[in-house]
Amino acid sequence: MASQPILLFDGDCGFCSRTIEIARRTIQPRAQFVPWQHADLAALGVTEERADREVLWISPVGGKVHGGARALSAVLMCGRRRWWWLGLVLRLPPVNWTARGVYRVVAKNRHRLPGGTASCSLPAHMRGKPDC
Repeated sequence: MASQPILLFDGDCGFCSRTIEIARRTIQPRAQFVPWQHADLAALGVTEERADREVLWISPVGGKVHGGARALSAVLMCGRRRWWWLGLVLRLPPVNWTARGVYRVVAKNRHRLPGGTASCSLPAHMRGKPDC
């Protein structure tokens, strides 16, 4: 297991990759960012289906996995000090309910967002080439 948390994301998705780049620059979390396509998912305790569906945060302590909005909350809480409070707020009801819903809508529609292409809406095994 890694000494830092790992954030798995869809490296084939332009929207996802761009969002990760912005997070690295702005939030500067103490974590490794790894496209799930280049990770040993079995060793991390993650299925390809789940990794393709949502961003995943894998804790270095015990390998606990959080997905979606909870993973984004973890990124914020491991970032520069001024982002910590926002990560905490994203974990509290009713904000966390809303955050989960918003995350699901964005994830399902990432092919429509800047950087995304129609193939982003396909499961990974059905994509022709990594162009989204």
